[in-house]
Amino acid sequence: MVVIGVVVTAIAIPLALIIPWFPAKGSIQAGNVRTLYTVLLIATVPIFVLVETVVLFSVWKFRMRPGQEEMDGPPIHGNTRLEVVWTAVPAILIVSLCTYAYTVLRSNEDSKKGEMTVNVTTRQFAFEFSYPRSPGKQVVSPVLYLPENQPVVFKIRSLDVIHSFFVPSFSEKLDAVPGIVTTLRVTPNALGTYPVECTELCGAGHSLMRSAVHVVTPAAFATWLKSQPINGPPPVGTPPSTVTQAVPDYNAVPGAGSSSSSSPSSSPSSSSSSSSSGSGTSAAAGQAVFTGQGGCSGCHTLAAASATGTVGPNLDVRLRTDCANPASQKVRGTTLKQCIETAITKPYAYLPSGYSAGIMPSNFSQRLTPTQIQALVNFISSAAK
Repeated sequence: MVVIGVVVTAIAIPLALIIPWFPAKGSIQAGNVRTLYTVLLIATVPIFVLVETVVLFSVWKFRMRPGQEEMDGPPIHGNTRLEVVWTAVPAILIVSLCTYAYTVLRSNEDSKKGEMTVNVTTRQFAFEFSYPRSPGKQVVSPVLYLPENQPVVFKIRSLDVIHSFFVPSFSEKLDAVPGIVTTLRVTPNALGTYPVECTELCGAGHSLMRSAVHVVTPAAFATWLKSQPINGPPPVGTPPSTVTQAVPDYNAVPGAGSSSSSSPSSSPSSSSSSSSSGSGTSAAAGQAVFTGQGGCSGCHTLAAASATGTVGPNLDVRLRTDCANPASQKVRGTTLKQCIETAITKPYAYLPSGYSAGIMPSNFSQRLTPTQIQALVNFISSAAK
C-alpha cells in the first residue's frame, strides 16, 4: 500500500504542476499567486493520494464476503497515539499553509514606492481609465495602458451598480461598489495585451463589458500619455449629474492625490453643464449618450456608433423596417422621432417580435435628462437616413 501511494504521488504531482491552470502571467502579484498554488498542490496531492489509497485498500481488504452478511466486524480499540498524530499533523499543515497564504496576500496588497495612480470608473456597460497628471489635469481613456515594472494603484468606483475589475493575467480582482472607492495594487512585469473583464452580473449587457490593458515599455507609455489630450471628453460619455451626486471624490481617499478630477463627473454641476448646455441636443451629443451613460451600444448594433451589441434588436435593421416604414408610422400615428422616443422611454409599447419584456431598462426618462433623450433621438433618427 505504501509503495502504491508513493508511485501514484510521484506521478500525480508532476501531472498537477504541468496542467496550465492559469492564463499568461502578467504581473508580480500573479507570480506570487502561482507560487502559492504550486505549494498548495505539492502539499495536498500526497494527502489526497494517501487518503484515497487507504480507502481503496480498505474497501478491497475488509469487504464483506459471502456468508458474512449477519456477522459483526472484529472489535477494534482506538489507538491514542495515532489519533494524536492524525489530529496534530493536519492542524500544523493547515496553520502553515494559511500563514503562507496570508503573507502572499499582504505582499500583494502592500503599497510600493513610486506607485502610479490610475482611476477606474465603471458603469453599465463600460470601463473608463483616467491618469492624474497634475492638480486639475488628467488623461482619460477607454483602454488601459501601463508601463512595465511600474507599481500601480487602482482607485475603483462604480456609477450605477456593482461591477468588478478583473485582469486574469494579473491574478487580481476587486469589486466596484457604488458609493465607495476600492483600492487594488498591481505591478505588471510582462509586455503584452491582456483582457479586462467585469465579473459581476451587472445587467443585460454584462457579457459585453470588456476592455483591454496594454503593458508597454516605460518609454512607449510616456509617448502614449503625452499624445493624449488633457481633460478631454469622457470616452464613454458624461454620466448625468443625478448619478454622480452620491459618488465619493477620489481626493477624499488617502494617496489619491489630485485624482479628484479623474472622473468626468466629480463635480455634479460641471457634469450637468457639459451634458446639457455644452453638448446640447445635437446628433454628436446623442452619440455620446448612446455609447456612454445610455449604455445602448452594449446591447444594440448600430453602425453609426460602431456598436455591435446583440442583446437587443439590431437598430440598423429596425430603423429601416419598422420605425422608418411609412405604413407603420401611419398605423401608429407617429413620426420617426416620436417612434424612437417612445422606444426609449416606453420600450415595451412596441415590443419587436422575438424579444421579451424585462430586458431593456424602462427608466431612461429618469436616468437621462430631457436634453439627453432629445439628443439621443436626434442621433438615432439621423442614423436611419
